This record gives sequence, C-alpha cells and structure tokens, in this order.
Amino acid sequence: MRMRPTLSWTPTEDLPPGTTDPEPVADALGTGGVLVISGAGISTESGIPDYRGEGGSLSRHTPMTYQDFTGSAQARRRYWARSHLGWRTFGRARSNAGHRAVAAFGRHGLLSGVITQNVDGLHQAAGSEDVVELHGSLARVVCLSCGAFSPRRELAERLAEANPGFDPVAAGINPDGDADLTDAQVGDFRVVPCTSCGGILKPDVVFFGEAVPPPRVEHCRALVRESTSLLVLGSSLTVMSGLRFVRQAAQAGKPVLIVNREPTRGDRHALTRVSLPLGAALTTVAERLGITLDGQAAARR
Repeated sequence: MRMRPTLSWTPTEDLPPGTTDPEPVADALGTGGVLVISGAGISTESGIPDYRGEGGSLSRHTPMTYQDFTGSAQARRRYWARSHLGWRTFGRARSNAGHRAVAAFGRHGLLSGVITQNVDGLHQAAGSEDVVELHGSLARVVCLSCGAFSPRRELAERLAEANPGFDPVAAGINPDGDADLTDAQVGDFRVVPCTSCGGILKPDVVFFGEAVPPPRVEHCRALVRESTSLLVLGSSLTVMSGLRFVRQAAQAGKPVLIVNREPTRGDRHALTRVSLPLGAALTTVAERLGITLDGQAAARR
C-alpha cells in the first residue's frame, strides 16, 4: 500500500499562545545573523494562496505526488494542463511588503541567509540574494531521463503551440502553480517531451512524496549552524523539510521566532510566535529598525 505524504497537522498538545507584538523579531534582527525560513504564507498577499491557512488549497485540492507523476501518463497530462494554466497567474504575481522587508533586512546586513519553501521566485524578485530554494523553482524544468534543464517560459511556449485554444476557466490556483481543473477541462491536453532526448519533463520542484536533494539539505543545515537565530515566516512547518531546521536550531540553543497567524508544528520550539499578517508585521519591524522597504535607511533606533 502506497503511503501518502503528510499534508496536514493538528496540534496534539497545548501550544504557547501567539502574540501581536513583533518587538522580539525586531530585537533579533537588530542583533544580526538571522536566518530566514519562509513558507507559502509570505506569498498570500501576492495573490498566491497557501496550503493550510484559512481557505487554504488543501481544503479542495490534493497536490500532485512524485509517485503519481512518474507512474502515470494520465497524471502527467492532468498536471501539465493545470500547471500550464496556473503558470500564467504565477507570472503575474509580484513581490509584496513581506518579500521587500526580507530583501531590505538582507541589504542592511541583518541576515545570514534566506531559505524558502516556496517555488514562486518572489524573494529574488524583491531583491534578496543567494536564496536557497528548498523545494526548487517553477521557473525551471528538468528532464527525468537526461537531466537537462530548460526555462519554464520555453516549455510554456511549446505547450501553447501544442494545445491551441486551450483556455479553460480554473476554479482556483494553488501554491504549486497547479490550477483547479476538472478532467473534462483537461480533456486531451497534449504533453510535450524533452527536446534533447524525448524524455519526461518535470518542473524543477520537489513534489510531495519526493525527497529534497541531500546536498541542499546539508547546505541549509550549515546555514543554521552559522546563524545566531532563526526566523520562520509564513510556514505551518507541517512537513519535515522545514521543521528539521527549526529543531536543529532549538537543539543548538539558538532562538527561534515565528511569524504566522495560525499555530505551527514548530511553536513548542519557538521563543515566540507573532500572530499577524506577514506584510504588516514585517513593515512594523522595519520601521522600528529605521529601515524603509525601498532599501533607503533612516536613522537606526
């Protein structure tokens, strides 16, 4: 029997209550050496829904798993039809105040690094540098046979040529860029192969049920070791890919701070959880540090 990946989490213990005071976050950033780990919640203000928050896509949508994608041609047809449509929405998304705040903190030398669980590229669009994309990027495509990489925009053009007139109305867009379409809307959508070897193309993202590449995990572990504190932004930490770094930091005695409106699986390891929208919370933190989000510094406190 195939095991399904962990998609949800329900607290089984009393967790510390959240606060609406972002001052501890400002204090940590003021010290410097902060490692940011961001999740889908930081991109909701850019119009990209999260998985597990209020109205999250898991209430109506089960993400594609690696096993289903590699094991079924029909599953790949369904995925690429939905993703082809969803890619247009991702292409229109713009960085929000939360992304711009993280970029500003980096420019002012307050961060030791940024790890994101998101695949939308919005941190980089806001100006953050050397972002570790833990789960990959929708902007790249990889061939499962020859390993060749190619830009997603090129695949989008090829899929559009292979499927003229394909323009269904989706019920919603999900954090992985997968649009909600019925099987009837997917129809006989044509999937195109690798131009180098004819192999199966896959977005360069870590699907549910797929492991993050070990070298990437070790790089993130090294970033945790080199940091003075860990700041989690907009992640429920439901899956182990992000939670393990919170546990690592806590075991090393490094402060863990979380900004997330809902309780998270990492709350018991955290010094505090700020229960505020990301954009508002980080804008307030930037103001308290005397930093404007366009990168121009005012007087530091």
